[in-house]
Amino acid sequence: MKKKISKNVKLLSIVSLLNDLSSEMIMPILPMFLTALGANGFIIGLIGGLRDSISNILTIISGYWSDKIRKRKIFVIVGYLSSSLFKLLLSFVKIWPQALIVSSFERIGKGIRTAPRDAIISESMPKKHGKGFGFHRAMDTTGAILGSILVLILFWYWGLSFNTIILIAAIISFASLFPLIFVTEKKTFQKKNNINFSIKTLSNPLKYFLIISGIFALANFSYMFFILKAQQFFPERLAIIIPILLYILFNIFYASLSIPFGNLSDKIGRTKLITIGYLIFSLTSLGFIFSNSLIAFIVLFACYGIAFAIIDSNQRALISDLSTKKIRATALGTFHTLIGIIALPASLIAGYLWVINPNLTFIFGFTISIISVFSFIFIQKKFKIYNHS
Repeated sequence: MKKKISKNVKLLSIVSLLNDLSSEMIMPILPMFLTALGANGFIIGLIGGLRDSISNILTIISGYWSDKIRKRKIFVIVGYLSSSLFKLLLSFVKIWPQALIVSSFERIGKGIRTAPRDAIISESMPKKHGKGFGFHRAMDTTGAILGSILVLILFWYWGLSFNTIILIAAIISFASLFPLIFVTEKKTFQKKNNINFSIKTLSNPLKYFLIISGIFALANFSYMFFILKAQQFFPERLAIIIPILLYILFNIFYASLSIPFGNLSDKIGRTKLITIGYLIFSLTSLGFIFSNSLIAFIVLFACYGIAFAIIDSNQRALISDLSTKKIRATALGTFHTLIGIIALPASLIAGYLWVINPNLTFIFGFTISIISVFSFIFIQKKFKIYNHS
């Protein structure tokens, strides 16, 4: 008998769908918005890196406290509310330094909510992590597709300004809070959990995987550079419309394949799929070095979506597999924090290389990601990290 998706996972997935619809109305236009405000490639890398770093570094703090006091829901509510407030402020910015501050602070909410939310998903479907995370990620990315389509309509057909589009996105973000009322927490622990977190509490296989995921994170610079690369080859309004369409394509592949890859990882193991995902990302970065046509960008953005349909939910599912229930949110927080620490230098390096020559950004991405592929294969063989489904 197939395991059904739990009520909590469905509710959190609805929240993520609406919130990501809101976020993805902003994300495909954000690099163009920043360029219009006067930001160059390095500044865009700084903003992209700060956004990722802030959200991920805060994740370990919220994950630790969530484990310590055995509360999840309050962190999730505060996180989503915070993001909504800063999206509202972003709609009023007029210069790029304001955008740097507000856009970065908007990710504080993501940092607060991510680990506790992932822990709720993990605890709601303890024997089917891949399916639970895959369903959540698919709904999240479905919202991203709808958001990208909506921003295309608002910009192309209605001719709305970037600021107005962001304001509409903020309103939708506030609406996403309602389903959280019905999320319930498991009352597994009567007493507070007195965890004294140390890296020693993490299993050796988990530590080894954190190292590999950290290497890959260095290659995984901000998505904004992929959009900016595509933008270079199209004139006037098409320079905004075509990148948005390509971003929609990326999200279609991402959403449609998240659940199948999650289910597949439950059957054959996470490590094989994650290795393949890293490899596809490497080849995608290589392709962006030589891309100069619409057909090439269509293929590459599709591959970009496939890579992250494999990598995103399965990395988190593997972290859950390799950690005990007692420290699961902390382990997930550690993972997100590591990724966050690396995200800033990754995007700063990418931005610096972009100013010199955009192709250097993707040469860097290819080189580091292919190193992560071979390193992961080596670690699996040496330490027998195979099937944890």
